[in-house]
Amino acid sequence: MSAGCRSAHRPPATAFIKMYVSGFTIARNVVKADYPLREAVFSILDLCDEFVIAVGNSDDGTLEFVQSFNYPKIKIIETVWDDKLRTGGRVLAVETDKAKAAVNPKADWLFYIQADECVHEKDLPVIRAAMEKHLNNHQVEGLLFDYLHFYGSYDYVGDSRRWYRHEIRVIRNRSDIFSYRDAQGFRKLPNDKLTVASCGAKMYHYGWVKHPDAQQQKQLQFHRLWHNDEYMEKKVAAADTFDYSNIDSLQKFNGTHPAVLQDRIARMNWSFDFDISRKKMGLKSRFLHWIEQKTGWRVGEYRNYRLKQF
Repeated sequence: MSAGCRSAHRPPATAFIKMYVSGFTIARNVVKADYPLREAVFSILDLCDEFVIAVGNSDDGTLEFVQSFNYPKIKIIETVWDDKLRTGGRVLAVETDKAKAAVNPKADWLFYIQADECVHEKDLPVIRAAMEKHLNNHQVEGLLFDYLHFYGSYDYVGDSRRWYRHEIRVIRNRSDIFSYRDAQGFRKLPNDKLTVASCGAKMYHYGWVKHPDAQQQKQLQFHRLWHNDEYMEKKVAAADTFDYSNIDSLQKFNGTHPAVLQDRIARMNWSFDFDISRKKMGLKSRFLHWIEQKTGWRVGEYRNYRLKQF
């Protein structure tokens, strides 16, 4: 593994509190849709004592791709997705729970990352510190991340209400905690929200940044997890290339990307530009957007967690 896929910002070993961290994720047909799975895994691997990847039955060499990671911490399990579980993307949660069930039982924290997410190396010490701070406070059932959703290219982030601003990515290793709905977040039995603390770190989401052809493949895969064949035939465009122009609002991104993304960014072979002054919103959406930009308050924001200060 090249040095470029390992963090140069590993927290000092002398600062570690003894704890065990297991990472986990799921993967299926990630090659065809050009998911940055390798980058996602290696962006947090320095924080993990092991990393479980549940590889579903694929037809594009995903298993072989994951096996090529060839890193001692990584454990691969093979699964079969139930393609009948299309309501609400339920199969994603089922598969995520399979990966979660395969972690080491002695793990204190579980770090979940999706195949199109990455953590910046500058945030690794921040996350580690949050894990250590709350390790023995079992009121804290998970850690909450802030989100940056990139769109079209690595230069723009979504800033409208369509993008969720926060989500749980670190959870306790407990059997009563499960992946919720389409695996966006977690809950605990019977169906309660987790009590979480903010970890102070960002998750970089690249699900909407890839060549338009690969993005169209991703959209087809995604909709098949939610809708039946009849819906797919009638509602989902059979285009070869995704149209990035149908977006309501974006902001320019002026920060830096995780080091693990640099090779992928250098290989970018499409162009996307956007006038950030353009807002394709109705009057109500414009007003709510204005409130959020001015105050930071998102009116009626959906929160699948209970955030507390500890």
